[in-house]
Amino acid sequence: MGKNTGKKRKRSEKAEAVAVPKKEEAAPERPVRTLLGWKDKNQIENEVEVMDNETRSPVFRNKEKVLVTCSRRIVYRYRHLMLNLVSLLPHCKKDNKVESKETKGATLNELVELKNCSSCLFFECRKAKDLYLWMAKCPNGPSVKFLVSAVHTMEELKLTGNHLKGSRPLLTFSSNFEKDAHWKLLKEMLLQIFETPKDHRKAKPFHDHVFVFSIVDDHIWFRNYQISVPHNESDKLPRGGLDKMTLIEVGPRFCLNPIKIFAGSFGGPTLYENPFYVSPNQIRALQKKKKAGTFAKKVKAKTRRKMHEINNHLEPDEFADMWKD
Repeated sequence: MGKNTGKKRKRSEKAEAVAVPKKEEAAPERPVRTLLGWKDKNQIENEVEVMDNETRSPVFRNKEKVLVTCSRRIVYRYRHLMLNLVSLLPHCKKDNKVESKETKGATLNELVELKNCSSCLFFECRKAKDLYLWMAKCPNGPSVKFLVSAVHTMEELKLTGNHLKGSRPLLTFSSNFEKDAHWKLLKEMLLQIFETPKDHRKAKPFHDHVFVFSIVDDHIWFRNYQISVPHNESDKLPRGGLDKMTLIEVGPRFCLNPIKIFAGSFGGPTLYENPFYVSPNQIRALQKKKKAGTFAKKVKAKTRRKMHEINNHLEPDEFADMWKD
């Protein structure tokens, strides 16, 4: 009996050993390969959490990008002005020329979306004489159409001022911008488009020039000045040096005459229309009429003279043939 019980116990121990499987030791997971090298899964999850927290943060981050383009058949002076503005705005993107047709608004909105921009500066040249500037916030608007006049590029002016390319400008506006609602809207648009974002990768983190926007005779005049401060040999400002700070003009110069403000991007309902705007075509037509008027006056004067001579005959001169012999 004792032997049998011993054998049964051995069998039951073997059955228990078969029933409980051995725990397999799992191999460690391979790290994920990224563009910046091999990274562990935990490290990637931590980075994703940090990025989520950054996006959820209430701090506003300026991500303004401006698309700068022009129409076909643009004159070289206006093209140089566009390139000067491109060099002044490190947060802008340049694109190919666009045909200035009725459908230009749709194509420009599509281009802005493809280039991942939020604003657009479109230089439209007509008749190789007139330059119009479209300034638009895409895709919802508003947008403004300007007539550009008094254009002077950096190459023409050859001024002594100079500043570092890509440095952030200070923007100053005359007090007239607070006068009416449409000037306030234009000020806000100019501020958003010409202001360089703080942490932009192409921008330098200091200010050494200033953009001046001033309203004279219902026109916006643009100037760009270098901020010049006297320095010692040790490159440190002397005491009271800021009082001796001067402005040296760099360029370019141009004047903007607002024509219309639209609610949408490159179109839509009209928010404001300039009552004092006269198109350059009308001005040229008046000048032609004036010139035609002077010629007509000359013709009338000739006919009047002839009629006077016919009506008032001169008496024959007695001594006219005296010296012929």
